[in-house]
Amino acid sequence: MARFERYVALGDSTAEGLDDPDGNGGYRGWADRLAERIARQQGSLLYANLAVRGRKTREILEQQLEPALAMRPDLALVVSGTNDILRPRFDPEAVAADLETMQRALIAQGATVLSFTLPDLTPVMPLARPLRDRIQALARAFAKASARSGALLVDFAAHPVASDRRLWSEDRLHANALGHARIAEALAHALALPDSSADWAKPFPEPLSKAALPIVRAELRWTRRYLLPWLWRHAAGRSSGDGITAKRPTLKPVDSLSAVPDRTAP
Repeated sequence: MARFERYVALGDSTAEGLDDPDGNGGYRGWADRLAERIARQQGSLLYANLAVRGRKTREILEQQLEPALAMRPDLALVVSGTNDILRPRFDPEAVAADLETMQRALIAQGATVLSFTLPDLTPVMPLARPLRDRIQALARAFAKASARSGALLVDFAAHPVASDRRLWSEDRLHANALGHARIAEALAHALALPDSSADWAKPFPEPLSKAALPIVRAELRWTRRYLLPWLWRHAAGRSSGDGITAKRPTLKPVDSLSAVPDRTAP
């Protein structure tokens, strides 16, 4: 196993950790979970998380790459795409080019770089069916970009379990605690960490309920609580990331993370 001394996460809300509460009013997420795992196995690790919710890939490149490079990480996680596919104008090749720029810059400094694709959101959010082609196009573009740059890529788009709504929070755009635990395990497996496995990709033993009435109620509740406020916010030109800064902008020992028992094994 390679030893990592400095780990930096770049990205949007999923890398920030929404919606995986840390027990102290903030968010934990797969990036923190992976840092905790590496630190336990090695005995120490410095970790920074520059991710900010609402950021598109170009914004991550412009705002997070330079400070990340200044930390000279030997492990970097670069994750984006959700906020790009939700915009009226979408160019998967341009988004992938920005991802590749970040991957190449970090790899040139000697970092192991890991990214991942977005899964199909339709089983989680039926109204997202028009986005399916965008998600698939972005997954293909990310795969090509990562192959060119030499970055590792976890292709969640290729695994049906990633679209199981039991791994997603009520807002349907972010993983829940169990989903973040699965993502962390997938990343650990991609890095060949000790005791990691491909079990994260196994489906749930019990099928999802298909009862119509609960599904209709859930759709109405989600529309009222999340879709309509999201549409209103974006119509007003506001972002969920307005006024938000990175939760962990400098390298710190992982033992300074909030201690949260891991009861969400994949």
